[in-house]
Amino acid sequence: MFKGWRDHSLIMGVDKTAQDKELLAMSEISLILDGYDDIFSDFDPRPYSQKSLSQDFLEEAKRASKDKAEGLELQLMVPKKARDISLEENIKKRLRDHFKRHHDMLHNEIKNFRNHGFVFLLAGIAMMTLAYFFSVDGGLLAPNMLNNLLFIILEPAGWFTAYTGLERIFNIPAQKTEEAGFYGKMASSHITFKGY
Repeated sequence: MFKGWRDHSLIMGVDKTAQDKELLAMSEISLILDGYDDIFSDFDPRPYSQKSLSQDFLEEAKRASKDKAEGLELQLMVPKKARDISLEENIKKRLRDHFKRHHDMLHNEIKNFRNHGFVFLLAGIAMMTLAYFFSVDGGLLAPNMLNNLLFIILEPAGWFTAYTGLERIFNIPAQKTEEAGFYGKMASSHITFKGY
């Protein structure tokens, strides 16, 4: 299992200036693993090139990358005696593919939420406009029960639909933007394996 992440300058014992350490802290994540299996789901029997990533690994990477800038280096620390260089290239490719695919999926999801939000907003405005016409003296129809019923139905439906549209334009994409940012950072990261 994970032993956590550490600042690379502490792991490697390198004496850096304060500015170098700050830059290193902003751009580097080191995760210490017991082996390659810590990266992947225990429940997925497929080879590393197809295997699902572990939720523990993703959560640890997300936590460690929170305050990091784009272009970071992800160092995966594996015990020297457990390293297999031939597997590492497949694992790097699998990680990059996973991060890129999820970044693209979230980006498209955000775009779709906003597009649907604009449709909901316009539909809500249209309903509220119709409700106004049914509410004015005489309404579009002769003043009667049907006129009042249409007003009572359209006014709250218009407000609800417009609110739902605004939520899809602003709130939901804002929540997904952070996750998309994580996957974008990781997709552009330089992944390396090192022994310890």
